[in-house]
Amino acid sequence: MTSKAEKQPLLLVVSGPTASGKTDFAIQLAQQLNTEILSADSRQIYREMTIGTAKPNQQQLNTVPHHFINHCSIHDPYNAGIFEREALSLLENLFKKHATVIVCGGTGLYIKALCEGLDKLPEANDELREELQQLLRLEGVTTLHKLLVQLDPEGSKTVDAANPHRLMRAIELVKATGKSLLVLKLNNATTRPFRIQHIYMGIDRPELYSRINKRVDTMMEQGFEVEAKDLFPYKHLKALQTVGYNELFDYLEGKYSLDEAVNLIKQHTRNYAKRQVTWFKSIDSKIDYRNFKLDEIV
Repeated sequence: MTSKAEKQPLLLVVSGPTASGKTDFAIQLAQQLNTEILSADSRQIYREMTIGTAKPNQQQLNTVPHHFINHCSIHDPYNAGIFEREALSLLENLFKKHATVIVCGGTGLYIKALCEGLDKLPEANDELREELQQLLRLEGVTTLHKLLVQLDPEGSKTVDAANPHRLMRAIELVKATGKSLLVLKLNNATTRPFRIQHIYMGIDRPELYSRINKRVDTMMEQGFEVEAKDLFPYKHLKALQTVGYNELFDYLEGKYSLDEAVNLIKQHTRNYAKRQVTWFKSIDSKIDYRNFKLDEIV
């Protein structure tokens, strides 16, 4: 007898660090299944950020229907909570015509929001937020990161050390709850009306770092510097406070030479990938993409 769970539609979640080959793998899988892809990337969602976010190219986008790429403007407020609501609504419609749908991306919080729901965490404390903002203004993002490491040595490894907004929110949560971020992320998950199978793009670190370095060089050849110049007037926006753009904005302000900025992009992207690996390693019941067999899942 077929169980209720077996009758439910299937969400295949292709995740892993940046430059691990998620996009190509997901497209190949979508072609085999004749289905569609939801992007779970918190930067590819913005129309104005193209080269620096390593979006799928137009040929790839034309091959398989994609959602949540070029979805909104950098001027629009967007977060994991909005993504959760919109993605669940879209999946409800997609599952009416597809037995299986694919999610592909490296933003762990977006994937968690869609698969498990967001934790019911305390609101920001205005007084503490002001203190942290002043600390950021006076001493910079490095000091914020050091503070988080002191408060939560293990949990801090999952937070982007170059993202002041996420650092401040993480500090607020640890101080408000007295719990590690790792514990907070293990709160009760929300049951979804579909099956979920995680496929992890795990590749060896030397190969991953080599791919990252080559990708950054390719991005520069494609005109990343010009894209950053066009977006420089909006560098204060939350969407643009991310690896790649930060370093080029500093170059445009005369803080670094272009070569120094490019080397920093490579270094910070490698650091980001390391944090992504830490995040995705915590996911239970994932299948390494090299061991994935479609006929055993679908």
